[in-house]
Amino acid sequence: MKTAKLCATVTADTMAELRTRRDRVGDTDLVELRLDSVRDPSAAAALAGRRKPVIITCRPKSEGGMFEGSEEERRRILAEALALGAEFVDLEWRGSCADLIAQTGGRRIVLSHHDFEGTPIDIHDKAHAMLASGAEVVKLAVTAHRLGDCLTLRAVGQQTRVPMVLIAMGDAGVATRVLASWFGSCWTYAGDHVAPGQIDVERLQHEFRFRHIGARTALYGVAGKPVAHSVSPSMHNAAFRAANLDAVYLPLAAADFDDLMTFADALNLAGVSVTAPFKVPAFERADECDPVSRRIQSVNTLRRVGTKWLGCNTDVTGFLSPLESVMKLAGQRATVLGAGGAARSVAVALASAGVRVTLCARRSEQARSIAALTSAAIGEWPPAAGTWDLLVNATPVGTAPSEHESPLPPGCALDGQLVYDLVYNPPQTRLLRDAAQAGCRTIGGLDMLVAQAQAQFEWWTEQRPADRVMRDAAVARLGVMEKR
Repeated sequence: MKTAKLCATVTADTMAELRTRRDRVGDTDLVELRLDSVRDPSAAAALAGRRKPVIITCRPKSEGGMFEGSEEERRRILAEALALGAEFVDLEWRGSCADLIAQTGGRRIVLSHHDFEGTPIDIHDKAHAMLASGAEVVKLAVTAHRLGDCLTLRAVGQQTRVPMVLIAMGDAGVATRVLASWFGSCWTYAGDHVAPGQIDVERLQHEFRFRHIGARTALYGVAGKPVAHSVSPSMHNAAFRAANLDAVYLPLAAADFDDLMTFADALNLAGVSVTAPFKVPAFERADECDPVSRRIQSVNTLRRVGTKWLGCNTDVTGFLSPLESVMKLAGQRATVLGAGGAARSVAVALASAGVRVTLCARRSEQARSIAALTSAAIGEWPPAAGTWDLLVNATPVGTAPSEHESPLPPGCALDGQLVYDLVYNPPQTRLLRDAAQAGCRTIGGLDMLVAQAQAQFEWWTEQRPADRVMRDAAVARLGVMEKR
């Protein structure tokens, strides 16, 4: 497996700013200069004084770019870039610049095609036609709606020795950017979300350790729908780095559980963190499960052992760990908001600790299913005043960007001892702010997130992650997300 290079994509409003940003690019092999992003595009200005090899791109709006000038002007810019010795010039397949390929014999040409709708069924035919053009590099960027689309893209790269760049755009395509070598790309692009699913250079280098990924790197990930917001990659990759383990952890935006399993088998994933809505299917798919998972009938962690998938549930211990340090649980009354997989784990955890559990949910049928597992009571919605000592929000309500929302309606009494919100983004939710103002003690979802992730890491690696590594990584990532 050849190591893929790293190309930083740079945009700006003016050529002066573009050059400044070009020269600030750090440890990359190439820089793509997006002349379509500037008001005063000039190939000569873009190339002058460059310190790294560059790709000159001037993509028209019709191809997903930002260039608003005439086609004649755009063609003149690209021709000038070739004449002045640009290391690469990006030309659109079926564009108006086919003669430039003939003029150069294909050398220094990146022939590209972008599909912002999906992965075309005739992708192999398209690739064959592009490869026949004689271009030095062929770039195919499609939109992935499922993880399986990434595998389709990889199959394209296996049919030729011509250098290719194969990118699946969107959340489901992140693996093609991080694991570029495995997917057959000669380089990958990184930047500030210039394209759907693109990762910035710092994160690709530091968090995912792009330069260190090789054929023996163990692959892990977090699977859910959605999953782009997850800070689990930041936590687990930081823990792998601190433990000096050759492993990388990715977000896996699967369309369904079968999509996840097909992808996991193709990449030989070593382990998967499972989030909503896949926890019950993971339990049903696992070859063996721990007693907690069997009781909850829900799995949040999978580990590959040979040809088998073992399942366990770390949500229970992750939930109880921060709670038991601040509250004596036996005999307390707890109201759990929600009836999904998280509520199921919480109800089992609390019942095992001697807590009297009441479920309050809009979906009464699912609440009854959880009650049957835990002997919990079914309460009215919303919970009445004076009915709980501990209130747990096991719904996603209040998660950014809807941080102004609360799972409880206005005027609902917050008169118990402690409120525990499993939402971790933002760290201080509307519910927690309201509870603190009402005089309740509070616990945020980050405490549970870190505790269950530590248990996952230990189960996978038989090593306890270093203190605060995961928490510090999660806090840092949440800070970056909040700024955006």
